[in-house]
This record gives sequence, C-alpha cells and structure tokens, in this order.
Amino acid sequence: MKFTGKNVLVTGASRGIGAQIAKTLAGMGLKVWINYRSGEAEAAAVQAEIESAGGSAETIGFDVSDEAAFVDAVKQIVSVDGELAYLVNNAGITKDGLAMRMKSEQFMDVINANLLSTFIGCREALKVMRKKRFGSVVNIASIVGETGNAGQTNYSASKGGTIAMTKSFALEAAASGIRYNTVTPGFIATEMTDVLKEEVKEAFIAKIPMGRFGTPQEVAEAVAFLLSDHASYITGETLKVNGGMYM
Repeated sequence: MKFTGKNVLVTGASRGIGAQIAKTLAGMGLKVWINYRSGEAEAAAVQAEIESAGGSAETIGFDVSDEAAFVDAVKQIVSVDGELAYLVNNAGITKDGLAMRMKSEQFMDVINANLLSTFIGCREALKVMRKKRFGSVVNIASIVGETGNAGQTNYSASKGGTIAMTKSFALEAAASGIRYNTVTPGFIATEMTDVLKEEVKEAFIAKIPMGRFGTPQEVAEAVAFLLSDHASYITGETLKVNGGMYM
C-alpha cells in the first residue's frame, strides 16, 4: 500500500478492530499514534508488538469526547512529527436498550462518545491538513447506521450520523486535497462477539451471504486502502465490510 504522508492517529486503538488497524498501518510503514482512554496497558502492548515487528508507534491517552483533550492531542502529534497525515476515528461505545425505556442521558452518552468525538477529530484534522493541502480521514461507522437495529437506537443514530457527516466533510475538504470516507463493518469476530452463545452466532451467520463473521484484519485492510494513495480519487464514500449482509 502506498502512502504519501508519514503518520496516522487511530482512536480507540488499544484493543479490537482499532488495535488491528494500528498494527496493519504500522506494518505498511506509517508511524501510528495509538489512542486509548482507559486501556493504557493494552495500548502499550499494541505499541510493543508494532515495535517488535520493526514498526513505529507511540501511545497517546485522552478521552475522544473531551474536546480540549482531542485538540491538545492533535497539537502534540503535529509538534512531534510536523504533520498529521491520516486519521482513523474508531473509538466508540454502546449503551443498548429498548427505545421506549431509553433515558435521554443514555442516548446522549453514545452520541457524544461516537458522533461528537468523530466531528471533533474530523474538524481538527481538517485544520491541520489544510496547511499541507493533503490528508485522508476514515471514520468507522457500522452496518446498523445503515439498517437500524432494535435495542440500539442511540448507537444506530450515532453511526448513521457519522455516515452523513463524513459526506459533508468530504464536500468541504475536497478543494484542499483532503479526503473523508467511511467504513461500515458488519459482524466482526472480536471479544464482543466471542461471548455470544453459539446459537446466537449461528442465527447471525444465517443472515450473512458469505456465511461467516468478518475479521478485524479485513476491516483494517479496507481502512488502509481508503487512507492510501490507491484511493486518491475516492472521497465521501461508504465502504461496506459485511460479507454481503446489507447490499
């Protein structure tokens, strides 16, 4: 994969899909800034794995929904590296519950952690990237942002909003040579799906034309493509990584 820039910030990169994205991008030659909120030890382990494989990485702890902290983190990265070339907004949370019982606070906690934080990251990246008239951002949404999902009104809203917002950023940033795209994973085999009962897994798999869950590596490869120079004429797009579950 070919990259013109030299570094990338991946939010929520201490575990799961975010960690795999970080390791994959490092393996392709980028310096990776591994963001975490509470998983400092896990982030350090990801950094150690990257460095043992010959890659370059640093950890950077902050809460992505804290605007001042996110702004300061971007400034820190630029002060160290002289640029922020790529951003992957991956961090997010779930607080599931039926809509009729969902409190406003439960709804807004997810909106702030998922959608507001992605807005802050996209905005701050645009400010920095405009100076070099180069950059690429990939936002991690979800299949439920396209389909909806019972019990996930808040999460679906945050991810549907991410898809629409990404298109708006793409329109505003295109003249400056900066691209914004979205990846929408379907059911991916992570620690979150590992705890599901076998009959539940089988019910989900029955709805997937490819007949299996995806892997974090398959999501990471899609992210790498959209960030890279190979996708230099792609912006405002949503790349579905879901095994054909939603076409």
